[in-house]
Amino acid sequence: MKNKIYILGLINTLLVFLGILFKVQHWAGASILLTLGLSMLVLVFLPAALLDNYKAQGTKENRILYIVAWVTAFIVFSAILFKVQHWPGSGYGLMIGLPLPFILFLPVFLLVTGRDKNHNIYNTVAVLFLLALISAFTAMLAIGVSKGRTLDSLSVCANYNRVGKAYAGLATAGSKSPLILKIDEAIKLTEEYKENIYRIEGITGEQWSNNPEVVMKSHSGNLSEARAFKTRDEKVHGDLQSALSDLITMVEKDPGSNNLAPRLKVILNMEQAGSHGYIWKDPLFMGDVQPWVHAYLEGLEVNLKLIKATL
Repeated sequence: MKNKIYILGLINTLLVFLGILFKVQHWAGASILLTLGLSMLVLVFLPAALLDNYKAQGTKENRILYIVAWVTAFIVFSAILFKVQHWPGSGYGLMIGLPLPFILFLPVFLLVTGRDKNHNIYNTVAVLFLLALISAFTAMLAIGVSKGRTLDSLSVCANYNRVGKAYAGLATAGSKSPLILKIDEAIKLTEEYKENIYRIEGITGEQWSNNPEVVMKSHSGNLSEARAFKTRDEKVHGDLQSALSDLITMVEKDPGSNNLAPRLKVILNMEQAGSHGYIWKDPLFMGDVQPWVHAYLEGLEVNLKLIKATL
């Protein structure tokens, strides 16, 4: 029986290792290998190994330890799989899986082994190191995956920046109607807002456009200052919101903008606030969550230029 378990463990290890390798290299089949490997680990190999060990050394008194060990492993490795695959609920899974070994398995392990006078203390130390290793790996995995997805999002934002520059070079109608002037005002305030963020983050707009990852690097050394920028730029923040609110109101009153009027507040992601006009409703932008402020401002500037080009 032990030989079969060893062979099963070897196959399982190979599947998980190949899955990780394929995932790192972005090769086809990574998701299948990881799903198969981790599923086999928690549903086949671990139950078989724990059952074999229980039959050889276990007693009725420590049966609960084997059950808790499998439940803990099932939840932790399932959380890892969900996070790697970007499946719904992965965040909640990690919130449960990270502390679970310490609040569920470890107390049961210490309680059961504490009753055994022949228990080797080195086994306890080894278990503690193993738990710490699993928790550290899970935490770093979550950070690594989140960083990758953040950088992908930043690349999209940088594309907005380049599209905005391209539209800036197009010739526009010579008309300087109040509507065009208001759009120009909003674009100018958006650019001012962006420049303030660049200044506080210690980067330039050109650096951001060429390499979005520079935002992540600037946050690591200047995080406290970056978080505080909203209070410093309260004036431009309010001025931009007022300009956009006025723009929506002007479009609604303009007889020639019937098609644009009902769509503009959706495009600008704003909502009506009674007699106070329109206000932002994007929780990421309003909450000053970096680097998503960049995302809103880049998209806003491009949308304003596109609207201006259609008038």
